[in-house]
Amino acid sequence: MKKRLIVGISGASGAPIAVELLKALRDTGIESHLIISHGGACTIRQETSLSVEEVQALADKVYAQVDIGAGPASGTWESLGMAIVPCSMKTVAGIWSGYSDNLMLRAADVTLKERKKLVLVARETPMSPIHLRNLQELSMMGAVIMPPVISYYHHPQSPEDITRHLVGKILDQFQIDLPQFCRWEGEPHV
Repeated sequence: MKKRLIVGISGASGAPIAVELLKALRDTGIESHLIISHGGACTIRQETSLSVEEVQALADKVYAQVDIGAGPASGTWESLGMAIVPCSMKTVAGIWSGYSDNLMLRAADVTLKERKKLVLVARETPMSPIHLRNLQELSMMGAVIMPPVISYYHHPQSPEDITRHLVGKILDQFQIDLPQFCRWEGEPHV
Protein backbone atom coordinates (compact mmCIF):
# COMPACT_ATOMS: atom_id res chain seq x y z
CA MET A 1 0.00 0.00 0.00
CA LYS A 2 1.11 3.52 -0.77
CA LYS A 3 2.12 5.69 2.21
CA ARG A 4 -0.49 8.29 3.07
CA LEU A 5 -0.83 11.19 5.47
CA ILE A 6 -4.00 12.89 6.70
CA VAL A 7 -3.79 16.69 6.46
CA GLY A 8 -6.25 18.89 8.30
CA ILE A 9 -6.59 22.60 7.68
CA SER A 10 -8.46 24.40 10.44
CA GLY A 11 -9.35 28.05 10.89
CA ALA A 12 -6.17 29.67 12.14
CA SER A 13 -3.58 31.79 10.39
CA GLY A 14 -1.08 29.69 8.44
CA ALA A 15 -2.88 28.44 5.33
CA PRO A 16 0.27 28.94 3.16
CA ILE A 17 2.04 26.33 5.32
CA ALA A 18 -0.72 23.83 4.56
CA VAL A 19 -0.49 24.58 0.84
CA GLU A 20 3.27 24.04 0.87
CA LEU A 21 2.82 20.82 2.85
CA LEU A 22 0.40 19.45 0.24
CA LYS A 23 2.86 20.33 -2.55
CA ALA A 24 5.74 18.68 -0.68
CA LEU A 25 3.73 15.50 -0.11
CA ARG A 26 2.92 15.37 -3.82
CA ASP A 27 6.61 15.87 -4.67
CA THR A 28 7.76 13.14 -2.26
CA GLY A 29 5.17 10.62 -3.48
CA ILE A 30 3.19 10.45 -0.24
CA GLU A 31 -0.61 10.38 -0.66
CA SER A 32 -2.34 13.31 1.01
CA HIS A 33 -5.84 12.91 2.43
CA LEU A 34 -7.27 16.35 3.09
CA ILE A 35 -9.94 17.63 5.47
CA ILE A 36 -10.70 21.36 5.53
CA SER A 37 -12.90 22.97 8.18
CA HIS A 38 -15.21 25.89 7.40
CA GLY A 39 -12.76 28.20 9.18
CA GLY A 40 -9.89 26.63 7.23
CA ALA A 41 -11.64 27.45 3.96
CA CYS A 42 -12.08 31.06 5.09
CA THR A 43 -8.39 31.28 5.98
CA ILE A 44 -7.31 29.84 2.61
CA ARG A 45 -9.30 32.58 0.85
CA GLN A 46 -7.88 35.26 3.17
CA GLU A 47 -4.20 34.25 3.17
CA THR A 48 -3.50 32.73 -0.24
CA SER A 49 -4.10 33.58 -3.87
CA LEU A 50 -5.68 30.14 -4.33
CA SER A 51 -9.30 29.11 -4.20
CA VAL A 52 -10.36 26.33 -1.85
CA GLU A 53 -10.87 24.14 -4.93
CA GLU A 54 -7.30 24.79 -6.07
CA VAL A 55 -5.98 23.77 -2.65
CA GLN A 56 -8.17 20.66 -2.72
CA ALA A 57 -6.71 19.81 -6.15
CA LEU A 58 -3.26 19.54 -4.52
CA ALA A 59 -4.47 16.56 -2.44
CA ASP A 60 -4.90 12.96 -3.57
CA LYS A 61 -8.22 12.64 -1.74
CA VAL A 62 -10.49 15.24 -0.17
CA TYR A 63 -13.11 14.54 2.50
CA ALA A 64 -16.01 16.69 3.65
CA GLN A 65 -15.77 17.75 7.28
CA VAL A 66 -19.20 16.16 7.87
CA ASP A 67 -18.20 12.77 6.38
CA ILE A 68 -17.78 11.06 9.75
CA GLY A 69 -17.86 7.63 8.03
CA ALA A 70 -14.84 8.27 5.80
CA GLY A 71 -11.71 6.11 6.00
CA PRO A 72 -9.72 8.39 8.34
CA ALA A 73 -12.48 7.99 10.97
CA SER A 74 -11.50 4.35 11.49
CA GLY A 75 -8.58 2.86 13.38
CA THR A 76 -8.22 0.16 10.74
CA TRP A 77 -7.63 2.73 7.98
CA GLU A 78 -3.88 2.80 7.33
CA SER A 79 -1.88 6.02 7.41
CA LEU A 80 1.37 7.46 8.69
CA GLY A 81 -0.65 9.72 10.96
CA MET A 82 -2.08 13.20 10.76
CA ALA A 83 -0.89 16.80 10.63
CA ILE A 84 -3.29 19.66 11.33
CA VAL A 85 -1.79 22.72 9.68
CA PRO A 86 -2.68 25.26 10.93
CA CYS A 87 -4.37 24.05 14.09
CA SER A 88 -6.77 26.47 15.76
CA MET A 89 -7.29 26.50 19.51
CA LYS A 90 -10.91 25.45 18.87
CA THR A 91 -9.60 22.32 17.13
CA VAL A 92 -7.10 21.74 19.93
CA ALA A 93 -9.95 21.95 22.47
CA GLY A 94 -12.05 19.51 20.45
CA ILE A 95 -9.24 16.97 20.22
CA TRP A 96 -8.31 17.40 23.90
CA SER A 97 -11.88 16.81 25.06
CA GLY A 98 -12.60 13.92 22.66
CA TYR A 99 -15.43 15.94 21.11
CA SER A 100 -15.31 14.17 17.74
CA ASP A 101 -18.33 15.77 16.11
CA ASN A 102 -16.67 16.12 12.69
CA LEU A 103 -14.20 14.21 10.56
CA MET A 104 -11.14 16.30 11.43
CA LEU A 105 -11.66 15.82 15.16
CA ARG A 106 -12.55 12.14 14.74
CA ALA A 107 -9.45 11.50 12.58
CA ALA A 108 -7.26 13.20 15.21
CA ASP A 109 -8.92 11.15 17.95
CA VAL A 110 -8.32 7.93 15.99
CA THR A 111 -4.72 8.93 15.31
CA LEU A 112 -4.10 9.30 19.04
CA LYS A 113 -5.91 6.11 20.05
CA GLU A 114 -3.99 4.09 17.45
CA ARG A 115 -0.71 5.59 18.73
CA LYS A 116 0.13 7.13 15.37
CA LYS A 117 1.87 10.47 14.98
CA LEU A 118 -0.39 13.51 15.40
CA VAL A 119 1.32 16.83 14.64
CA LEU A 120 -0.54 19.99 15.64
CA VAL A 121 0.84 23.17 14.08
CA ALA A 122 -0.80 25.26 16.79
CA ARG A 123 -1.41 28.87 15.83
CA GLU A 124 -2.21 31.36 18.55
CA THR A 125 -0.28 34.05 20.35
CA PRO A 126 -0.26 34.86 23.12
CA MET A 127 -1.64 31.62 24.53
CA SER A 128 -4.09 31.62 27.40
CA PRO A 129 -3.82 29.22 30.35
CA ILE A 130 -6.62 27.19 28.71
CA HIS A 131 -4.63 26.86 25.47
CA LEU A 132 -1.49 25.88 27.35
CA ARG A 133 -3.32 23.28 29.44
CA ASN A 134 -4.97 21.71 26.39
CA LEU A 135 -1.68 21.61 24.46
CA GLN A 136 0.26 20.21 27.43
CA GLU A 137 -2.28 17.45 27.96
CA LEU A 138 -2.34 16.59 24.25
CA SER A 139 1.45 16.41 24.34
CA MET A 140 1.23 14.01 27.27
CA MET A 141 -1.21 11.92 25.18
CA GLY A 142 1.39 11.65 22.41
CA ALA A 143 0.61 14.57 20.11
CA VAL A 144 3.51 16.65 18.78
CA ILE A 145 2.87 20.33 19.42
CA MET A 146 4.67 22.32 16.75
CA PRO A 147 3.92 26.04 16.64
CA PRO A 148 5.25 27.47 13.37
CA VAL A 149 8.30 29.10 14.91
CA ILE A 150 10.68 30.74 12.47
CA SER A 151 14.31 29.58 12.30
CA TYR A 152 17.03 31.87 11.00
CA TYR A 153 20.11 29.62 10.85
CA HIS A 154 19.24 28.63 7.28
CA HIS A 155 19.26 32.33 6.26
CA PRO A 156 15.77 32.57 4.72
CA GLN A 157 15.54 35.02 1.85
CA SER A 158 11.74 35.09 1.55
CA PRO A 159 8.53 34.10 3.31
CA GLU A 160 8.50 31.05 1.02
CA ASP A 161 11.89 29.95 2.42
CA ILE A 162 10.48 30.21 5.94
CA THR A 163 7.37 28.24 4.96
CA ARG A 164 9.41 25.50 3.24
CA HIS A 165 11.59 25.13 6.32
CA LEU A 166 8.53 24.77 8.55
CA VAL A 167 7.15 22.11 6.19
CA GLY A 168 10.48 20.26 6.34
CA LYS A 169 10.18 20.19 10.14
CA ILE A 170 6.61 18.85 9.93
CA LEU A 171 7.57 16.12 7.46
CA ASP A 172 10.58 15.21 9.59
CA GLN A 173 8.13 14.10 12.30
CA PHE A 174 6.85 11.43 9.88
CA GLN A 175 10.34 10.43 8.69
CA ILE A 176 9.65 12.00 5.30
CA ASP A 177 12.72 13.69 3.90
CA LEU A 178 12.25 17.00 2.11
CA PRO A 179 15.39 17.32 -0.05
CA GLN A 180 15.67 21.11 0.29
CA PHE A 181 15.23 21.03 4.10
CA CYS A 182 18.23 22.69 5.74
CA ARG A 183 19.32 20.94 8.92
CA TRP A 184 21.46 22.49 11.63
CA GLU A 185 24.91 20.93 11.43
CA GLY A 186 26.48 22.77 14.35
CA GLU A 187 28.71 25.78 14.45
CA PRO A 188 31.84 25.63 12.33
CA HIS A 189 34.96 25.17 14.40
CA VAL A 190 37.44 28.00 14.13
